[in-house]
Amino acid sequence: MSEILVLIIYFLLIILIIVAIAIGIKLIVTLHKVDVLVEDVTTKVKTLDRLFDIVDIFNDKVAAIGEAVVGLVSGGIKKVFKNRKKSNEEEENDEDE
Repeated sequence: MSEILVLIIYFLLIILIIVAIAIGIKLIVTLHKVDVLVEDVTTKVKTLDRLFDIVDIFNDKVAAIGEAVVGLVSGGIKKVFKNRKKSNEEEENDEDE
C-alpha cells in the first residue's frame, strides 16, 4: 500500500515539474514580448520629447510676451492715475491759496 502512495506522489511530482517548466517557458516568452513593447514605447516617447521641448519653448516665449504686454498696460494705467492724482492735488492747492 505504501508503495502505491509513493508511486502516486512521484507521478504527481513529475506532473508538477512539467507544469512548472511549461509556465516558466511561457513567462520567458511573455517577458520577451513585454521587453519589445517597452523598447517600442521608449523610442516613441523619445520622439515626442522633441515635440514637447518645442511646445515648452513656444510656451515660454508666449508667456514672456504676455508679461511684457501686461507690464506696459499696467505702467500706462499707473501713469494715467498718477497724472490725475497730481492734477487733483494741484487743483486742491490752488483752491487753498
